[in-house]
Amino acid sequence: MPPRRPSRARNLLQPPPLPDSRPYRLSLLYAVVFVEIGIAMPFTPVWLDALGLDARVIGLLLALPIATRILATAPLMSLIDRGIGPQRLVLAASLGVALTYATMPAVAGFGWPVLAVVVVLNAVAAAPLVPSIDFLTLSAVRRDPRLDYARIRVAGSVAFLAANLAGGAMLVELGGRVAVPVFLTGFALIAALVAAAIRLGDAARPPPPVAGPRPALPTSLWFSILAAAAIQSSHAAIYGFASIHWTAHGFSTATVGALWATGVAAEIVLFALAGRLPERWKSPFRLLGLGGAAALARALGMTVLGGELLPVVALQTLHGLTFGATQLGAMAAVSRFAPEGARGRAQGTLSAASALAAACATLLSGVVYRAGGPLAFALMAPAALAGLAFVAMAARAAKAEPFGAAATERL
Repeated sequence: MPPRRPSRARNLLQPPPLPDSRPYRLSLLYAVVFVEIGIAMPFTPVWLDALGLDARVIGLLLALPIATRILATAPLMSLIDRGIGPQRLVLAASLGVALTYATMPAVAGFGWPVLAVVVVLNAVAAAPLVPSIDFLTLSAVRRDPRLDYARIRVAGSVAFLAANLAGGAMLVELGGRVAVPVFLTGFALIAALVAAAIRLGDAARPPPPVAGPRPALPTSLWFSILAAAAIQSSHAAIYGFASIHWTAHGFSTATVGALWATGVAAEIVLFALAGRLPERWKSPFRLLGLGGAAALARALGMTVLGGELLPVVALQTLHGLTFGATQLGAMAAVSRFAPEGARGRAQGTLSAASALAAACATLLSGVVYRAGGPLAFALMAPAALAGLAFVAMAARAAKAEPFGAAATERL
């Protein structure tokens, strides 16, 4: 006798399956962390200036977090490979960031050397934040290919832009000396609460320990990391001196702000639409190559046309590729090539290499801009070319490695 089929009435009475909420939870985590970053990046210098510190001291205090990330990110991210859950790392990091931001106003009264110590501790706490969320997201995507890294990550870019825009109004109302540390502490605490509350299932579990010695990162991944770091470092002159250059050519403050918003908006559009790209364009090598080619065009364009408004608008839209495509390509490389037992280290190595390249490029572009103005933008072209060369080396190395050249894992 054949088994009875469930009646249609019973099927109608059963509630439909709930939609997967993991992407929204991960997007929320990106958003709360990037709101904090979107306030810290542009307005921490304002707060330091409000304390009455010398410009050289402010420069030192802004450089310390970069140096700290170079040294601290990879070891802290390696804790994931040793059994520390990435979600717990986000929670601990957010609490550490909140604590250090909360103490900064008080310790500033003891002099800048004491403040510098707290700035370093803050940078240590913040170092694994974004890489850990990237780790969680990539882990979720590997387990469920229906998820899309770019569409989840776009929440961070939207939150960063919103924080940039709202931060100015916040400073006008409350004053930089009060508002900046208060809001940074508050958003770090919100990030900690979100990290403690959300449920991410298997993605939040630490990977099982690997027997024997730690697995080495494959050559293709090393070259991909170097490519991403070189391409991202080509932003250094633009980040550091584009606003000064544009103002010198008569651009208003409002226009300069709109130009920066244009770049972030282009990044958001790319992340929102990346899932619709043909599969062949989702490989790390194509994405990194696209980012490198755009970075080369942007560097040369800023050198020649960086003082003309319409060309600059077009060049700013390339940020969607120079940053966005490079970020997607780097994440694809880590997801595709990092071996089990070394994924945390791979994520941390990528962040540390990018910070080191950015620090070196920023120092060099400062020297060149002081001597030759827009030639600093031309200096970023070799960084983009180096990135393209590393992309070619990564693609060649992948063909000789066990997993072959099919580096098209979906983000």
